[in-house]
Parts: sequence; structure tokens; C-alpha cells
Amino acid sequence: MKKAIVLGATGGVGHPLTAELVSRGVETVAFGRSAGKLQRLAQELGNPVNLSIETGDAFKPDDIMRAAGGADVIFHSANIPYHEMESRLLPLGQSVMEAADRLGAKVVVVDGIYPYGRRTTGKATEEHPKNPHTRKGKTRLAYEKLIFDARWNNARPLIVRLPDYYGPSAQASYLNVTMEAIAAGKPSAFVGNMKVPREYVYLPDAARMIVEIALRDDSYGRGENWHIPGPPRLLSGRELVRIAQEAAGTRKAVFPLGRIGLSLIGMFNPVMKEVVEMLYLTEEPFVLSGEKYERRIGPIRWTPHEQAIAETIRQLRKKS
Repeated sequence: MKKAIVLGATGGVGHPLTAELVSRGVETVAFGRSAGKLQRLAQELGNPVNLSIETGDAFKPDDIMRAAGGADVIFHSANIPYHEMESRLLPLGQSVMEAADRLGAKVVVVDGIYPYGRRTTGKATEEHPKNPHTRKGKTRLAYEKLIFDARWNNARPLIVRLPDYYGPSAQASYLNVTMEAIAAGKPSAFVGNMKVPREYVYLPDAARMIVEIALRDDSYGRGENWHIPGPPRLLSGRELVRIAQEAAGTRKAVFPLGRIGLSLIGMFNPVMKEVVEMLYLTEEPFVLSGEKYERRIGPIRWTPHEQAIAETIRQLRKKS
């Protein structure tokens, strides 16, 4: 990898991806809509000489091509709000793949676990059946088919799949509102069942694994899915909140938000309205296997949850 461009560089996954690439000495272009946010990202990273920033619209292939400046790898971490996913996700994928095909570039697409639907095994490998039963899951499966479509003769894609995640940059995650409130010493809510242990990955750990995959030429190809699992230790909402509160030194109330509560909030908040159909994942956790990564890349290193959550709270407090 000589040069990379990160689409959605200021987002939850894009921020640590950009940091990871820069730390490895890769010439990196941070791409996004907001010049102000991109400038703040560069400042946070110490304005490294191997980082440049480019503004543009990821829905326009020409913008991506202009900004890429000959990049050989495109990291596609730009995200779509929940309530716009069905109408905008496929046009975004179309734009990115068109640009990649014209550039003859490799593409690392960041996605989640929605296309799988309900779990059918203990830990899911990349061969787990994709039988989505939700609208978002079906949209995401159509997105995968677009990414791997045979019409892209020159692009070489892969998809990395993350479980629920957390970290200082995780603005779009379920957990972010909870973490921000705890960091600020305020009461908050937790989306979903707080008793069921679930898989979480710390975003800087995820970024490191994603880059390791991207560095290997044999990682790419039609149908190449890669799991980015969290640590073997699953966390219930109660345990996660307890760790975060201990790190923040506060004990304000955190109450669970289930279907009824989210439906009521959804009358005024279109994003929360769309969360309801995905609540099954908080009741029937989908856990990712890291066997493929370990077999083809190497051992997985994770930051212990206590340390990762404490660092997340510390960084959030600095921002507030």
C-alpha cells in the first residue's frame, strides 16, 4: 500500500483508520464534506506530513477520483443515517465502486452484521448464511451484491464486518449517547436489553485489524468478507455501564430503552424510530468468529475492555 484515501475520515471508523494508516507511514488522504472537521482531525493527529485533507461528495465518483490522487487503496467508511439507509446506501456504493473501477484501485468497505439476519451458530464465520429478515438487513445484502458485482472489472473489493463498537470517535453507534452522558456525569439511556452479554470491539483495535487485512494482496476478491471480532469476553449493558461509571467517577442513572420507549421517541426522532427493528440483536447477540483472521493474518490483539472504556471516557470528557 503506497497511498490510501479514507472516505468518511472524520466518522466513527474513519477517524481511527486514518490515525492507524498515518502512524504506519502510509501516505493518506482524509476525505469528507466538512473542511473544518477534516482540519480538526489533522490537528488531533499532530498535522503529520503524510496526511492531506480533501473535501468532496462521496456520492460523486469524480470527487473521489480527484481527491484520491492515484491512491491504490480506498477505505470506504462513509456512513448513512439509519433513516436514510434504504434510499441512499446503494447510490453511495455505486459511486465508490465506479470511482474504484476507473482508478483500478483496491476497496476496503466497512460494514456491519445486518445482512446475516438471526444467528444460526455460536460464533459466526464468514460463511454464515445471509438471510436478513429486516429492511436494513436486506438493504445491506443488496449493498454487498453491488460491491461484488462482476461489472467492476478493475476494482478489487473486500468487506470488513464489525459488531457493535465503541470508542471516542463512535458518534453513530448505539452506545455513544450512553458513553457521552456518563462522561458528562448525566443520566442517560441504554438501547436494548441490559442483561444480555454482547460482543463489542474497541474502534482503534478494529482499525488496526482492518489495516492488517488491507495490507495483504490476497485479502481482496469477489465475495471476500472479513470479520473484525471483539474480545472473547462479552459484556452485558449493566457491566459496560458499571465500567464506564467507574472510569468517570459518577453514578447517574442509566435506564434501558426497549421497543415501547424507542417507538415513543421515534415519533419525534426518525433515527430512533428506525432502531426498533434491529433490537433483536440486543436480545439474540450475533458473535463473530476471528478464525479466518487468525489463520490468514495472525494472532488478534485486543485492548482489555476496562482499559478501552476508560480511555473512551477520558477522551469524551476532554471533548465536552
